Amino acid sequence: MEIEHFEIKGPVLIKPRIFEDERGYFYESFNTFNFDNAGLETRFVQDNQSLSKAGALRGLHFQNPPFAQGKLIRVVIGSVFDVIVDIRTGSPTYGKTLSMEINSNNKYMLWIPPGFAHGFLTLEDNTIFLYKCTEIYHKESESGIIWNDKGLNINWPINDPIVSQKDLLLSELKNCDNKF
Repeated sequence: MEIEHFEIKGPVLIKPRIFEDERGYFYESFNTFNFDNAGLETRFVQDNQSLSKAGALRGLHFQNPPFAQGKLIRVVIGSVFDVIVDIRTGSPTYGKTLSMEINSNNKYMLWIPPGFAHGFLTLEDNTIFLYKCTEIYHKESESGIIWNDKGLNINWPINDPIVSQKDLLLSELKNCDNKF
């Protein structure tokens, strides 16, 4: 596997080794030894999966400490425009965002450590998004940032996504319930 670091310290892009032949392909989506050697958290306690139609936007979500979640995300089928936001108060990159396309063709995975809000926009119908979490879901600790926070200046590829009523009630980063 190949690991790429970003200007924002913490998250990493993981490019697995893909083995292809006439039958199809194979790759390791998780190997605790390789992740440990790369300095990535490997104690996962919950897996989540979603199926979405094109234009569905989920996020920008996070859980506050002590139930903060690290996430290892990937797309099984389809494609997403994936976004993370550094919400670590005092971080030199606080409020900065990273965005990229992750899809079933490139098979990239993204490690998102605690201290980041995360969201994604599905670019194709029937997109299956999978993520491993380092902490269980804890309703009282969940929070988030409104997807169109003008202070974040996220360049979403569409202007009118399908957003849940719950996510439409989220506030801007400067007003959200952030305990990082």
